[in-house]
Amino acid sequence: MKDYFHPDLTPDQLLSMSSLALAHMGDGVYEILVRGWLCSGGLEVNANLHRETVQRVRASAQADALDVITPLLTEEELGVVRRGRNANIHMIPKGATRGEYRKATGLEALFGWLYLRQETDRMNTLFDAIITAQEGRGRDAT
Repeated sequence: MKDYFHPDLTPDQLLSMSSLALAHMGDGVYEILVRGWLCSGGLEVNANLHRETVQRVRASAQADALDVITPLLTEEELGVVRRGRNANIHMIPKGATRGEYRKATGLEALFGWLYLRQETDRMNTLFDAIITAQEGRGRDAT
């Protein structure tokens, strides 16, 4: 049976993927990381889970998250972020600025790219840096 949870892409397939496709994948991956972190942290009430998830995956929070991890990124990872940030985006959510949304798309492209390369250790390292920074500012500061 094919393993849809771990797509097996060649480097050429990954390189030919559009930055918006990477961001689409990364949007789901990043939300799964946030949800997993929240659930494992003992937040059990569904309304609180949903509210916290939304707070952490909205564009402004993702833009802040990218600022946190940018100094930790390799040149190759920075290139993926740049591709995502420079994607031709037509619609901006009403709660975000164009700049925030572009940064959020860059972050999502990075997490999508790392996921498709099956680099879970790297995703965990970067996500841990984000969570550590957010927790240092307090939960309500995200």
